[in-house]
Amino acid sequence: MYHLGGSPPKDRISLKTPFGDPSESFELFEIDGREVLFLSRHGTGHRLLPGEINYRANIWAFKKLDVDWILSVSAVGSFRKEIKPGDFVLVDQYFDRTIRDRPSTFFGDGLVAHVAFDRPVCGDLKRILFEAGQEEGLGSRLHSGGIYLNIEGPAFSTRAESLLYKSWGFDVVGMTGVAEAKLCREAEICYAPVAMVTDYDSWVGDEDRNLVSSERVLAAMQKNAEAVRRIVFRALSHISDKRTCSCGDALRNALVTRPDLIPRATREKLQLIIGRYLD
Repeated sequence: MYHLGGSPPKDRISLKTPFGDPSESFELFEIDGREVLFLSRHGTGHRLLPGEINYRANIWAFKKLDVDWILSVSAVGSFRKEIKPGDFVLVDQYFDRTIRDRPSTFFGDGLVAHVAFDRPVCGDLKRILFEAGQEEGLGSRLHSGGIYLNIEGPAFSTRAESLLYKSWGFDVVGMTGVAEAKLCREAEICYAPVAMVTDYDSWVGDEDRNLVSSERVLAAMQKNAEAVRRIVFRALSHISDKRTCSCGDALRNALVTRPDLIPRATREKLQLIIGRYLD
């Protein structure tokens, strides 16, 4: 995915945010006449642990750059035999098992907001991705819908943990999705993930061929990268310039704090996100 456009980017954009620095500079590509920004969540060369990623800075910067749609690509393990390594899952639900402080909201510091999150993925964008995958001939390798279990990491699950998670009915497991989805909803950005299945996680057994390792995960990601690029490129041609979903108005009834009680510093920090509801 680091070579999204197949050619060098038109520009590289670095931003400072009220929440610190994003993972990396943004690369600007022009694809079929449309400007597309790419950000490596782990930084170039994969330098950041899942718990070290500054999710708030990443999403705030996308908002500052006038992004309306985010297509997220990540690696996951599977809890279901029918979801095989090499398949792709268009996740539409999340379950959070992170245990350390991993900020996943812009709010606080005197401003309370509660966004609706029963459907954490943009339905329109998920449909576009599914249609794009079918047009690219992925067929049964592309699964529409699934529950993403977000674990802390960076270690992979023990077999005992994996068997428990499988018994709970989850479909895939990863380490980064929940925070991105929550922050995109608060920033009123449409968000949909493409989860690349790299392994069966640890529940399948202790035979050497089934062991989950970074080496095998990275090899599977490289093998699947071209298919993911095809899905993304095809989806770009179907994304409209005008949104008809509810993602763009997610904060309309979500701000709870009385406006005159919002601290000035908080108001200024979040002006980009809440300004149109307070002006």
